[in-house]
Amino acid sequence: MPQVSLNNGVRMPILGFGVFQIPEDQTQPAVEAALEAGYRLLDTAAAYENERAVGRAIAASGIPRDELFVTTKLWIQDYGEESTKRAFDRSLERLGLDYLDLYLIHQPYGDYYGSWRAMEGLNRNGRARAIGVSNFYPDRLADLVTHNEIVPAVNQIETHVFFQRTDDQKLMRQYGVQHESWGPLAEGGQGFFDNPVLVDIARAHDRSVAQIALRWLVQREIVVIPKSVRPERMAENLDVFDFRLTADEMARVAGLETGRSHIVDHHDPERVTWLGGVRFDT
Repeated sequence: MPQVSLNNGVRMPILGFGVFQIPEDQTQPAVEAALEAGYRLLDTAAAYENERAVGRAIAASGIPRDELFVTTKLWIQDYGEESTKRAFDRSLERLGLDYLDLYLIHQPYGDYYGSWRAMEGLNRNGRARAIGVSNFYPDRLADLVTHNEIVPAVNQIETHVFFQRTDDQKLMRQYGVQHESWGPLAEGGQGFFDNPVLVDIARAHDRSVAQIALRWLVQREIVVIPKSVRPERMAENLDVFDFRLTADEMARVAGLETGRSHIVDHHDPERVTWLGGVRFDT
């Protein structure tokens, strides 16, 4: 599995397994199947309410801890310096782990400055090997970088063939922040699986549309975390490292850009208000 090097030297697989919207009772078998298929990067969150199931799958796998890269995220209701420390401990307990490889601020709202101060401490004492953010647009990312000591190692944002985030990636490279994609398959929306450009390129390589989309992202050096509960799809999504898209094919996919979110618009006031009011059992 190819890896990327984060800004503090931590190595991270470029392709992993996400568990967003996998029900808690289906998460353990899904993660066990993913680990069996060869995934070593696992991405969950307190807000997904399936950290315990991820932890059970890790324990059942018998895979040495240092061979895994585990990410979880802090939800808005636990923002603030002291609340973040307590939320981190609860996530570790649910996962059954002694440390995290990556801890992310899940949304760019509320007292994320207080949370970042706590996370800097967790990073310094080794309990979180790397810390980062999720869903931060360039202005929020620039502000956080400018006024804090530790630069986020990762920014996990909606990124797919219809919302490509090229300007975001340029800024991240400027700051040394690794771009990570959530929703790399556009959650199947906007006619993703029937898109003529993707279908044509997939036929040329005898691959699936999903594999073309994932290959396009990893060739841009973006970490991806596709999700599936079907073992055959897990294996397919992992099998994107023995072919390359040509420069022309990369450009054709780039032509699918729409310049807007197709899943969650973090600039929409109604959506921001809704996210700020969501509460989970974290």
